[in-house]
Amino acid sequence: GFAVLGAAIFSLSRFRHEKIPQEAIIGLVYALAAAIAILVIDKAPHGAEHIKELLTGSILWVKWKTIFHAALVYAGVGLFHFIFRDKFLLISNDPEKAYQQGLNVRFWDFLFYVSFGIVITHSVGTAGVLLVFVFLVVPAITSIMITDVLWKQLVIGWSMGLVVSVIGLYISYIADLPSGPTVVTFYGLMLLLVALTLFVLKAPSKTKALAKIGLGVAATIAVAFGFRFIGHYFNHHGHHKHAESHLQAEVVTGEDQSVTHDLNETEPETLLKAYSKTEDWAERLEISRKLTTINKKLGLSKMVQLLKECPYPFLREEVLQEIKKYSGQDFGYDSLKDFEENKKAFEQMEAWLQTLN
Repeated sequence: GFAVLGAAIFSLSRFRHEKIPQEAIIGLVYALAAAIAILVIDKAPHGAEHIKELLTGSILWVKWKTIFHAALVYAGVGLFHFIFRDKFLLISNDPEKAYQQGLNVRFWDFLFYVSFGIVITHSVGTAGVLLVFVFLVVPAITSIMITDVLWKQLVIGWSMGLVVSVIGLYISYIADLPSGPTVVTFYGLMLLLVALTLFVLKAPSKTKALAKIGLGVAATIAVAFGFRFIGHYFNHHGHHKHAESHLQAEVVTGEDQSVTHDLNETEPETLLKAYSKTEDWAERLEISRKLTTINKKLGLSKMVQLLKECPYPFLREEVLQEIKKYSGQDFGYDSLKDFEENKKAFEQMEAWLQTLN
């Protein structure tokens, strides 16, 4: 619904003689919409987790069913664009000629933006806002810098998307980093590398070009060390208190009092009290892990409870992996589905828990 509404707004905002490029309007609206979404989510319970999921997506937890559905949608949109490629190319490359030929530019703009919106809405939930935006922009910028031939631009963009995504995901895996931001950062580095390479190749004097790049690198390093020094200074001389490690859980004992319990605690009752008092889902998972080392059945029961109550698919998937370490199976549970859809899986989990000592 919102995608169609957005398509209508974008198509109506295009004028025959416009001072502001349509791409600039789209980029501005995209950024504003993301900012508004963050402001709204921030007021919701556990807003920080919702914001993180919006920005970075859940690419590591995506199911084959979701991939298959997205592939069908993308293939359909791709076929649609291929069939009407002449009209889309004309309104993109020479809108004035399209007007002269009597083509309804706004109508075809609307169809383009609707298909554009369909792709985005099927991508953001998995890849996140940041990565989707980069996928839309960086491969196109890179290919345009290299060549003016359309089919070559497409090959370069597709190849870059594949190679950079695979390498970025691999780096995020071995370095234990968020996948979406890692791929985005690697995209930025690749774009910078291509731009600098082209700058040197096209420069009249390659020596001077390399010297300018060297100065730029030196200035960047100096600024980075400067910020690090400032951060180090404030870290040691400031008066801010850092949050406790994630290996600790906070138990509220009164309106204005709190007692911090180390997860080295060996009393199940104390850990259960910590579990019930904290509202942080990640802390509840850590407490459940500790409980399993003391009382396996009790700790796993808390993990199953987490699966039922936690609203975040990426954390539910992490909990499921912990349960699989002990059970050797996932019971047919799908972290992207709600409680009712996973009811049979929960029944199997409860039956399995009863077999534990």
